[in-house]
Amino acid sequence: MTSMIATYSGDLRTQATHLKSGNQIITDAPVDNQGKGEAFSPTDLVCSALTSCMMTIMGQVAAREGVDMTGMKADIVKIMNANPRKIAEIQITFSHPNLQATDVQKQKLHRAALTCPVALSLHPELKQTVTFNF
Repeated sequence: MTSMIATYSGDLRTQATHLKSGNQIITDAPVDNQGKGEAFSPTDLVCSALTSCMMTIMGQVAAREGVDMTGMKADIVKIMNANPRKIAEIQITFSHPNLQATDVQKQKLHRAALTCPVALSLHPELKQTVTFNF
């Protein structure tokens, strides 16, 4: 069953719609690749998807462990390779200065993030550098 549709709008822009919710995402090619750079690029979405997936799976573990992750932030850096043009590395730094969790619970959160479905679905050559500041 189709869960999303995407449309090419022209000028290197696409619009994807999540059918159940009606939510939409617009992408633009980045300025350094002939685009307007007025929205997330498709490669930005890959980085965002990885980060969001990691946070979601950590959130599931945190809920089971009685840990409140509310307010956790992630800084994301995308490093592109020129030839062939592709994402070479995604750097994610998670931070939560007031996370109330034991060392064992923190290890469970780390493991959950690193084994999320998106992380496991990306090509092994794509370097995923993840730092946990909590």
